[in-house]
Amino acid sequence: MMHKRYVTEMGMGTDVHGRDYTLAAERAIFDAIHHSSLNFFQHLDKNPEDMIIELMIGVPEPDQVNKNKLVEALPYGTVQVKVIRGGLEIPSDEGDDSIVIANAGIIVRLDD
Repeated sequence: MMHKRYVTEMGMGTDVHGRDYTLAAERAIFDAIHHSSLNFFQHLDKNPEDMIIELMIGVPEPDQVNKNKLVEALPYGTVQVKVIRGGLEIPSDEGDDSIVIANAGIIVRLDD
């Protein structure tokens, strides 16, 4: 069965203190999904649980991200998570903290 792309969303999230890569990624997801309203389900005879969601996250330290928490940030569908090196980290002048910036790309597909 073929999966057809219906939605592509982008978001950015930050953690200003603490270098929490997961928190920055969660905020990027929130940014991405709170700028749209998906009104096409009834026209396709589908529901939100039918969504196949490809979640891509870019952060400076991909191994520091809790993927399970990211899945929990998306309320519907089957989520596939891919975390890659990206985003940005801005160190403090003292060098003991950083601002972490994460990018999120979310692709929603449905079975054709």
